[in-house]
Amino acid sequence: MGAVTLKILLLGKNGQVGWELQRSLGVLGERVALDRHSPDLCGDLANLPGLAQTVRAVRPDVIVNAAAYTAVDKAESEPMLARTVNALAVGVLAQEAQALGAWLVHYSTDYVFDGSGTRPWRETDAPAPLNVYGQTKLEGERLIQATNPRHLIFRTSWVYGARGGNFAKTMLRLAQERERLTVIDDQFGAPTGAELLADVTAHAIRQAVQATNAPALAGLYHVAAGGETNWFSYSKMAIALAKQSKLATKLVVKTVDAVPTSAFPTPARRPHNSRLDTAKLQAAMGLTLPDWTQGVERMLAETLQDAQAP
Repeated sequence: MGAVTLKILLLGKNGQVGWELQRSLGVLGERVALDRHSPDLCGDLANLPGLAQTVRAVRPDVIVNAAAYTAVDKAESEPMLARTVNALAVGVLAQEAQALGAWLVHYSTDYVFDGSGTRPWRETDAPAPLNVYGQTKLEGERLIQATNPRHLIFRTSWVYGARGGNFAKTMLRLAQERERLTVIDDQFGAPTGAELLADVTAHAIRQAVQATNAPALAGLYHVAAGGETNWFSYSKMAIALAKQSKLATKLVVKTVDAVPTSAFPTPARRPHNSRLDTAKLQAAMGLTLPDWTQGVERMLAETLQDAQAP
């Protein structure tokens, strides 16, 4: 495939996915990467006029929005702020992209579904969010779909990054502090690396921009690593790998017990089924998504190596 040189506006550059996107998008052309504290251009999704002004000033070929309000429980008490960032700002980006003839790439979530059943969710399944976060993310999707035909919406789940905190790292820390851990075993999904999401995004942008019939590739896609697990099994894997490393001498955990979601009441309801069917993405983009264990094992290897460093 030939070279493509694009001007890309990246929002949310310092989040888990945004950090990896700074790397993966580099091969596609010029990047203008912002977060909400950027001094010269507005990257704050709570500032709708500033956001519109930024897009008009940059005039990108592609906008990649990796920024979001992701505090799921806090959203229950801050519904307007969550809606502004996850929906209204996304609507502004869609309008400004449409005016420029630009592509808009946006990330959504399995939380748009109610988490019922055991079958992986397809793009054609009816959304029914359980909480404010899911409601606002669904509204953002619909604003894009109604405004700008040149869009890629990637619904994903259980995202983790090697940089910063994540579930596996939290489990390793707790395993050094407590003899007994209790972990939820009735929520199912596939841990999906920010690195994988960023690589899929760069590949999809290249495919979509260069396609003879570009609108045919536009649309909504599910993106998640292959396979499935639950939080309990995920934690057991992390601790088992730690026991094989030099960190083993620091572990005090003796038992890890499985408990239901009801054991940890939270302000926002969580879906039990976060499985996503990725067949549409794999067929359209010519990709095979790796099993979730591959990325997690690599991330944990790096984490454990860092933990052992003097």
